[in-house]
Amino acid sequence: MAVPTLDAFQVIGDPSRRKMIMLLSEDSLTINGLADHFDMSRPAVSKHVKILEASGFISIQDMGRERYCTLKKDGFEELQNWLNYFDEFWTSKLKKLDTLLNKNQQSEHKC
Repeated sequence: MAVPTLDAFQVIGDPSRRKMIMLLSEDSLTINGLADHFDMSRPAVSKHVKILEASGFISIQDMGRERYCTLKKDGFEELQNWLNYFDEFWTSKLKKLDTLLNKNQQSEHKC
């Protein structure tokens, strides 16, 4: 089964994958351990896990007969870079507004 190529926002756009990420933020879990938290088939959980792995949000490590899922930083970096861009954008806009308001306030006091 081919894993679809999704950007970070498409990956976290699915509520089940967001819940998986939240669960894995607390501790590493096996795929079966993840599946216990969802009312979906094991193959459906595996598909979500493969998407999370392919997009860099999780890594999977084989330990004996179990496969453990652990959060990874890579997928979050794409989100953080996008958010940082707009954080800088708005900071710049607000600084310009502040400068403009201060200039107007100073010119009013001179009159």
